[in-house]
Amino acid sequence: MQRLKTRAQFQAVLAGATVARTAHFALHRCALDLASSAQPLFASDDVWLGAMVPKRWARRAVTRNAIKRQIYAVSAAPGVALPRAAHVVRLRAGFDRKEFVSATSDKLKAAVRAELQQLLARAARTPAAPAAPSSSP
Repeated sequence: MQRLKTRAQFQAVLAGATVARTAHFALHRCALDLASSAQPLFASDDVWLGAMVPKRWARRAVTRNAIKRQIYAVSAAPGVALPRAAHVVRLRAGFDRKEFVSATSDKLKAAVRAELQQLLARAARTPAAPAAPSSSP
């Protein structure tokens, strides 16, 4: 599994379809188009994954980092089968700070992990869109 690194990669995936949602997360997917230009955004035909945890929804850096670690750990688990495409898991709502007082509590990690597993299970049921044919003469 490859990780998204550049702004252009994230923008390309976020412009794609939202394939699954839960209460706090959304999963965006973009088909890989390796032959479209001389310098493709995605260098290999593999599963690509990025995590977006905006400061708006997770104010403390320790919380954002803990959520990102959970995203990458759950997606790399042996039972998860994401199709060969580029994916971004985006936090779209904040976790209640009254319920989850500590940013790195086991309770928060368990809640995030359970919701991510639900998100990826929903995404596995959604088929990946085929890459768009290039229109080169």
